[in-house]
Amino acid sequence: MGNGSRGLQPRWHSLGIFSARSRTLTRLPLGEDGIGGISDRHQIVCFGVALWNGRDAILKERLFGLTGNQGNHGEDVKEYYFYLDSTPTHSYMRMLYKYPQAAFPYETLLEESQRRGREQPEFELLDTGVFSGSRYFDIFVEYAKAEVEDILIRITAVNRGPEAAALQILPQLWFRNTWSWGKDLRRPVASKATSVPESACVELQHWQYGKRWLLCAGQPELIFTENETNNARLFGGRNRSPYVKDAFHEYVIHGNKSAVNLTKWGRK
Repeated sequence: MGNGSRGLQPRWHSLGIFSARSRTLTRLPLGEDGIGGISDRHQIVCFGVALWNGRDAILKERLFGLTGNQGNHGEDVKEYYFYLDSTPTHSYMRMLYKYPQAAFPYETLLEESQRRGREQPEFELLDTGVFSGSRYFDIFVEYAKAEVEDILIRITAVNRGPEAAALQILPQLWFRNTWSWGKDLRRPVASKATSVPESACVELQHWQYGKRWLLCAGQPELIFTENETNNARLFGGRNRSPYVKDAFHEYVIHGNKSAVNLTKWGRK
């Protein structure tokens, strides 16, 4: 992903909630989030990793945590992730995320944490038994600056369990929804590049950065949607576009092809 040399910023830590898959973070003080994510220094162009083990109820796009009122010791992320390496300038970064092969125990973590009092220890993900038998994936995410305008990304998944297990890896790139702020209504666009027909390539166009490209190894499927809140799902309202933020969840888990823009363009 092309990016300014001063723009590579880590976006590792984020507290996820169940409805976050459908809500776009549009207010200025709030930042976008994602697993092992990076962005430019203005957080206009964002990149992160999404995963699905074939059993989760939702696409794993961000870290899950409890709010201050839900946790018996306050706000608390219920995931396991580790920062393994980084240069002082973030020209190279490497992190590890541990993803269970069983369905993620969202409700169990919430219910047990609310049952416990402040004098009791926190109920952690390991306590749920979801890692029993080493049935989990180690997901390594690496970033390395090759040139001032060139970032290399490598995602490696290792099955630590005793049997073969399904895993879908969805690298995601999106524009932060700045047009909803009401100050600048211009919208950037990401589209399937036709100038490089022999490879999977996404072309980004933004008035500040010009053109950048996301080049993919092999021939992965490219899917597109808008970075817009799904008002119909969350609030029973109307969506400005038929393509909304949680379209990848609908497409991957439920096979809903109409959720994504088949003309291959959008903001995510």
